[in-house]
Amino acid sequence: MDSLAGSAGAVEVEPMPGYIEFITRSAIVMLDAWRDCSSCGLELSKRTFLDNAYITWTEIALFFFCAYLWTKVRRGLTESLFKPLGQWCRLLPKDAAKMPESAWKLVFYTMSWSYSTYLLFFTSYSYFHDPPSVFYDWKSGMSVPTDIAIAYLIQGSFYGHSIYATIYMDAWRKDSAVMVVHHIITLALISFSYAFRYHNIGILVLFLHDINDIQLEFTKLNVYLKSRGGGYYLLNDVLSNLGSVSFSITWFWFRLYWFPLKVMYATCVSSLQSVPHIPFYFFFNALLFALLLMNIYWFLFIVMFVVKLLKVKEVNDVREYEDEDSRKEPPAENSTDDAGHHNSAQGKHVQNGITKEKHL
Repeated sequence: MDSLAGSAGAVEVEPMPGYIEFITRSAIVMLDAWRDCSSCGLELSKRTFLDNAYITWTEIALFFFCAYLWTKVRRGLTESLFKPLGQWCRLLPKDAAKMPESAWKLVFYTMSWSYSTYLLFFTSYSYFHDPPSVFYDWKSGMSVPTDIAIAYLIQGSFYGHSIYATIYMDAWRKDSAVMVVHHIITLALISFSYAFRYHNIGILVLFLHDINDIQLEFTKLNVYLKSRGGGYYLLNDVLSNLGSVSFSITWFWFRLYWFPLKVMYATCVSSLQSVPHIPFYFFFNALLFALLLMNIYWFLFIVMFVVKLLKVKEVNDVREYEDEDSRKEPPAENSTDDAGHHNSAQGKHVQNGITKEKHL
């Protein structure tokens, strides 16, 4: 299908704002929108929902089927590939129990982020370079391009399964409750943005969050591998260190710099410029602000890790934090399956408290 950028090519690209401009303009625009919404309330929300939400029973059925399918795929890969690989590498028992979870997530997030990267940089969509264009030519009930609909089905079903997987399949960690909340918010964003045809901004959100999950799981796998067989492997130690550094940098760059200044500026300010009475303006921005707050919450763990690392000059904190949280043994990988987002989370802990999220 044709790109929804529409007339974006004829419009001059608006430069990305700074933090101060983002905060001040967003506050002014949202306050003005609130004052103008004299009829806002439950009745208007209900009417707006019925008039603008477009989703079919077939799409809902596909969501549940694919969420179930992710479980089966993970189980199959765990038993046929990840567990035998852990045994072949002679991982320590506690690492062998957690390795399939990280391997599965690394496979999924590499696939999903690669696909969103393809959509944003190798097709006609200009949403990354021109975020306001996500709302050009927006119409209620407009058709969703097939390539974007596929991305939504993959990500939505994966996060739907992730809610179940975090509670019943993955090793329970200190931030698991926050992760469940993150997955619920992400699934709400995916579902409602699809139903209200805000899918263009959704692809940008997914791209900005999934990359951290790749780095997190890559780092954790190298932490497990560096002491396999009771020995010490320098290469895996170096790779885990590099993964931790890149994870910390890209977390800030993608989630705390590009996410608010590209995505949230577009949803708070540009959306009303293109569509003056855009449906559920406050609802969607509230969810995005909640996602931003969780990104900041997890970034505090990253800062604490960096401070401790500078003091003790030791990178084994990655394992130490994992071991501490593994006092409750993870479930057997027979039933350890996951369907992820993020925050996407968005992964869990890395290096003494680095935690993740993935994934709209």
